[in-house]
Amino acid sequence: MSERPISVMVVDDHPLWRDGVARDLADRGFDVRATAPDAAAAVRIAKTVRPDVVLMDLNLGTGSGVDATRAITAELADTRVLVLSASGEHADVLEAVKAGASGYLVKSASGHELENAVRRTAAGEAVFTAGLAGLVLGEYRRMAAAPRPSGPKITERETEVLRLVAKGLTARQIAERLVLSHRTVENHVQSTLRKLQLHNRVELARYAIEHGLDDPEG
Repeated sequence: MSERPISVMVVDDHPLWRDGVARDLADRGFDVRATAPDAAAAVRIAKTVRPDVVLMDLNLGTGSGVDATRAITAELADTRVLVLSASGEHADVLEAVKAGASGYLVKSASGHELENAVRRTAAGEAVFTAGLAGLVLGEYRRMAAAPRPSGPKITERETEVLRLVAKGLTARQIAERLVLSHRTVENHVQSTLRKLQLHNRVELARYAIEHGLDDPEG
């Protein structure tokens, strides 16, 4: 039985661009459930159609894509937001990520890059245009410069898995790296999510980065 196609929603205030992206994604096998021209409509429609991924422009004319991102990620736990913006400004990127965006792609990306980014976002990965990932990691490292607060106790193995999640490895890749079964890795991920009161792998990766667990030597 074939898997359910990834459902998406496209938010942009330029009709030609919005419809073009929606049509391209539909041609690539995605379930395009809706489009929206502004922030208010984006939030309202997203709560109705509940897509897997929202492609969000930041400059929406009558509203802020950042505000819409914050509202959607707060109210729809299973919906992820991938920003698709003409701006590559560092401040815009950081603001979007802090609002809950799972990734950030600039509009100069190719159709193949967009398809790949949407699929990875739906799978729970954090996806960024080349050059922006380092910016986001650097910001979280600065935020983590203060002494770490005492928190829930996670095991040495869970910490090891968490470090690899922060590097962007899939559960299967982690299983191969640590010579564990795929199920064991998933059990460690779920256990860590419960202990840290987080909801998904993106939040888990952010936690790891904020607490300095993404050490490249780890």
